[in-house]
Amino acid sequence: MVDFKSPHAFADAEDSQLVAEAKRQTFEPVPYSYTERDVILYNLGVGATEKELQWTYEGDDEFGALPTFGVVPQFHASGGMPLDWLPNYNPAKLLHGEQFLSIKAPIPTSGKLVSEAKLMEVLDKGKAAAVTSIVETRDKKTGELIFENQSTVFIRGAGGFGGKRVGKDRGAASAANAPPKRNPDAVVEEKTSPSQAALYRLSGDSNPLHILPEFAAIGGFDQPILHGLCSMGIASKHVLKTFGEFRDIKVRFAGVVYPGETLVTSMWKDGPKVTFVVKVKERDAIVLASAAATLKDGDAKAKL
Repeated sequence: MVDFKSPHAFADAEDSQLVAEAKRQTFEPVPYSYTERDVILYNLGVGATEKELQWTYEGDDEFGALPTFGVVPQFHASGGMPLDWLPNYNPAKLLHGEQFLSIKAPIPTSGKLVSEAKLMEVLDKGKAAAVTSIVETRDKKTGELIFENQSTVFIRGAGGFGGKRVGKDRGAASAANAPPKRNPDAVVEEKTSPSQAALYRLSGDSNPLHILPEFAAIGGFDQPILHGLCSMGIASKHVLKTFGEFRDIKVRFAGVVYPGETLVTSMWKDGPKVTFVVKVKERDAIVLASAAATLKDGDAKAKL
């Protein structure tokens, strides 16, 4: 096990001096307090409906957070890490590339959590940098680990600083997850709402890219786009409803979704692993790739 608090936690002999120094940075823990209302708001934001009372009514016996709620408490910890030490850093050229979430304990429906972030891996891709952070989210009172997130961002134009070009194998967090060459075991379609991004942003990602047309235009988009983490949440809901609870999930953000479009999740189950691909139906465009979830019970069938 890596000593997360050590300044040398993710030191790598192949790193350039620039990266080695950046990895030694430490960051203040980021608190996150929430209530049942925040859980419901998140669940609604990823498409839970009034008929799914276990996700939308706090009085339901089975009330709880959808598993990908785990990306919410850590968001400002991973997103708040400074990257201006990279050459030619321009935040406008940053793309969220991949996300891995591991659920380590039952998710409280309200409480106080605290997240600590560390720089995990930095790759020089030539014309771009790929930066992976790791965040541990714990119960503030007990110290119990609830979530681990690994987030990879690509910064176009920020490469050329030397060091590693290829990352280490991080298990499920970096798996290629190529879908099998057979028909999917299950396919779920869900039409997003035109107001989906406006609703999802209330869970903490207030980037104007997802609400302001003029800001989206600067990024080269015809209209505001849906949050990648929202698409991830919707797809994870499809996995959960089809195959049951999972302990971890990983996706690569491969394309944009416009609110109002239809997401189609194709799923292949092999043992405890469900590999999936998400397309936008209207454009036949892949938006989530290299994606998989590890089921808690590998032989479980649909439970919802």
